[in-house]
Amino acid sequence: MKIFKVLSLSVGLSALVFLTPVSAQSFEELEGVPPKLAAKYIHAVIQANRTFYSKQIVDRLGKKIGLQASENWKEKGVLPLPAQFLILSSKLSKKRNVGMTYRLMSLWPVNPDNGPRNENEKTALEQVAKNPKKYFNWIVHKGDVWYYESIYPDVAVVESCVTCHNAHPKSPKTDFKVGDVMGGVSVSLPLGRLGAKWNEDQTLIPPEIVADYLYSVIESDRTIYAKHVVNRLEKKNVVHTTENWWEEDALPLPAQFLASAGKLMQKNNKDLDIRLISLWPIKKQNGPANEFERRGLETVAMHPVRPYIGQYTVGKHKYFRAVFPDFATSESCVNCHNAHPGSPKKDFQLDEVMGGISVSFPLEEK
Repeated sequence: MKIFKVLSLSVGLSALVFLTPVSAQSFEELEGVPPKLAAKYIHAVIQANRTFYSKQIVDRLGKKIGLQASENWKEKGVLPLPAQFLILSSKLSKKRNVGMTYRLMSLWPVNPDNGPRNENEKTALEQVAKNPKKYFNWIVHKGDVWYYESIYPDVAVVESCVTCHNAHPKSPKTDFKVGDVMGGVSVSLPLGRLGAKWNEDQTLIPPEIVADYLYSVIESDRTIYAKHVVNRLEKKNVVHTTENWWEEDALPLPAQFLASAGKLMQKNNKDLDIRLISLWPIKKQNGPANEFERRGLETVAMHPVRPYIGQYTVGKHKYFRAVFPDFATSESCVNCHNAHPGSPKKDFQLDEVMGGISVSFPLEEK
């Protein structure tokens, strides 16, 4: 493995992508997303989903009803730890073979497999531990393919993360506190076979590929939540799932998990918009907001094998948007819509397209 160079310590996605370097004259005309910005979008989704799961599922239900999270969650009627949730999601996303990968790692891993795999990762983890508001990125040549790689700080946001590591007999570090950097989240993007030299300013990732990457994270997180949290714990009669999850100290529906995490993400990433929409929404605000979304929903309902895509301009800024099919991933989704008095459609079935996931982002840093 040949390391090209460490690019920067910065403040702060589908099969192999073959990208075309462009001249300075044509750079502004080419539609695409810089790798650094694409990785930023991906991490924003990972972080929002992880934070919502940690705070509103693990921490809230632990305090309200005594529902615990444990590394032995498979053998017990408890929740997976936040770190395990991310690891499960990253493995599922990798199986989708979109090209982009992400994973959780640490300088002090309980499981040695989650440690740094090379000197660059080790250096990056050391740097984000010292600078928790920054991320570390570099370009690496593996075989004959270039990759853009970055590591973002993984901060302990709930007590269960700290308690598990501090009490674990295999933990190399046992004095973590909430707010500490416990490791990092890496994002790796294939850039293609670009020859011996690589220029950051001359390489862009097609926006539809970036959207595929974001969708892979979203669907992986939602699938893990539906399968390993909602379906498993409901079958064990541990906790129920309901639309009124906050008031009833229960689990939110998978659709609510996605929608709530999307709102959390937008607080820190106002230009990145991810929403759940439908032709048959229970709430009117979740219907199509414009003609593009209406056509997108109609198209993915009939042809759910690919997203409906397009671009638009606001002022001087170009945006890419896509509508992906939203499938009924659990019985709770189907039962809620079919029984809800405000639902316009009451004959949904498991694995059917119930609506769409709208993804929108600018093609350049604003």
